[in-house]
Amino acid sequence: MGQPRSYDAIVIGSGPNGLAAAIELARAGRSVLVCEAEETIGGGARSAELTLPGFVHDICSAIHPLAVASPFFRMIPLERHGLEWIHPPAPLAHPFDDGTAAVLERSIKRTSETLGGDAEAYRKLMQPLAASWEQLESALLGPVRWPRHPVALARFGVRALRSARGLAERLFKGESARGLFAGLAAHSMLPLEQMVTAAFGLVLGITGHRVGWPVPLGGAQRIADALASYLRSLGGEIVTRMRVKTIDELPPSRAVLCDVTPRQLLRLAGHRLPNSYRRKLARYRYGPAAFKMDWALDGPIPWKAAECADAGTVHLGGTFEEIAASERTSLKAQHSEKPYVLVAQPSLFDPTRAPAGKHTAWAYCHVPNGSTFDMSERIEKQIERFAPGFRGRVLARRVTPPAGLEEHNANLVGGDINGGAQDIRQLFLRPTARLYSTPAKGLYICSSSTPPGGGVHGMCGYFSARAALREGL
Repeated sequence: MGQPRSYDAIVIGSGPNGLAAAIELARAGRSVLVCEAEETIGGGARSAELTLPGFVHDICSAIHPLAVASPFFRMIPLERHGLEWIHPPAPLAHPFDDGTAAVLERSIKRTSETLGGDAEAYRKLMQPLAASWEQLESALLGPVRWPRHPVALARFGVRALRSARGLAERLFKGESARGLFAGLAAHSMLPLEQMVTAAFGLVLGITGHRVGWPVPLGGAQRIADALASYLRSLGGEIVTRMRVKTIDELPPSRAVLCDVTPRQLLRLAGHRLPNSYRRKLARYRYGPAAFKMDWALDGPIPWKAAECADAGTVHLGGTFEEIAASERTSLKAQHSEKPYVLVAQPSLFDPTRAPAGKHTAWAYCHVPNGSTFDMSERIEKQIERFAPGFRGRVLARRVTPPAGLEEHNANLVGGDINGGAQDIRQLFLRPTARLYSTPAKGLYICSSSTPPGGGVHGMCGYFSARAALREGL
């Protein structure tokens, strides 16, 4: 029997970051093998018929502002490999109990017109930041380093390195603007009183204005499929249903890049790592979890606020105070009676997602890591609050608690969709000060447990590959 083929690099995991790492290495002329444990590639960017035949649902990610904002994704020809973006008329709507809604539109002016007396304050906040996005993106979507545009970054930092509550209360007087900003900042999955939560709200607001919050035609799986197609065109190889238990069982290679979180890295390669580094990985903290639901619908969601029908994403939670109260519960091992709920309605804009006249919807709320509490009734009650009659349109539903998310993707430890808590202690130096490198020669981390963290953007994989190339691969 002949010797197994050797590679320059092997990537464990085919999520967007693993595929991005493999692509960057292949672009540099290295031979690459990607090993995926599941039957399908994609990690957090996968789609399937989860409810009824013909209804295509996104298993994890659904709305992708960071994908279209990603400098790496823009660098590679994904559109030539089948990826097509659909932009809803409005990226986001945030309804209130009185039937009105704040709407984040591509136009800052039109957005501000939905914010009443805070129109001018919103414009003054977002206009200069959105105008500086090209100067900010390299610093915000990458590791800490000397910025190319320090003045633009300093202008952003003055507003971003505070709590969402502090920024909202300082700048906005009315509930519309405060509620809209709370929903944006709550993507951090942190209490809105914590430092840097304002940064999450600002980045998502800026990307909404500058690049939009699109959906991929056909589902999130198309992102992974396009990345894989491009990788194969460069000579890269992908093997599915190959569950790696230890890096010792891999074919020979000069480097191994792991699209996994610290917990899996310890299992895969702990015996190759010094005790001090293993202890640091063991102390890595995971964040709150997502409790997710998908629905097959007999018609569109019947929103009270008509503006919601133009938005790909709808944030449910009402006022700033309600959303802030909901987000505090997760870190207290509690479950909100009125959870902040993120809803995506891709079939309104992508007819490939459901049979003619039918629709899909996707939603999740935040719960404590590893929670076993069933939030489905509370999620649907929140939707009914802003869309009376919603339940009457449900043909089928799929409930995915935190354990179900982790079963689909081992990186979602306890249901954490961000690869670890993204608070001030772990936002910049994750999982350790070494970032992508480890003390073991040729062993790297390329998952969302490295900067810039969670989201479908591929930047963690790109920077990990660049680190491997700098170090001699």
